[in-house]
Amino acid sequence: QLRLVESGGGLVQPGGSLRLSCAASGATLDYYSIGWFRQAPGKEREEVSCISNTGARTDYADFVKGRFTISKDNAKNTVYLQMNDVKPEDTAVYYCAADHRSLAIVCGRPGISAYWGQGTQVTVSS
Repeated sequence: QLRLVESGGGLVQPGGSLRLSCAASGATLDYYSIGWFRQAPGKEREEVSCISNTGARTDYADFVKGRFTISKDNAKNTVYLQMNDVKPEDTAVYYCAADHRSLAIVCGRPGISAYWGQGTQVTVSS
């Protein structure tokens, strides 16, 4: 069974950068659409970015376009979220999720994905 483990979170200054990793085990991510989602206290979980199983398609929420980049390393079976020019409102627990269904189906729908990691805390503060 697929297992996802996020890492790379921490404290970062506004305008700084951070790279989150989502390491998979039990199956290859080539079979899954992968999404990054986040949840801040008192708010609903929301989409950040997604990548298709082949890596041919990516999608970004409007509030991260031009700042965040999703990518994957097939050899390491890992998906990354490069976060640049971070803002205080980016503070949240970030989760990666995987599903056999297509990016178009799962990306914009937090909670629909079949597999989830435990999350990693990102705090943007001066």
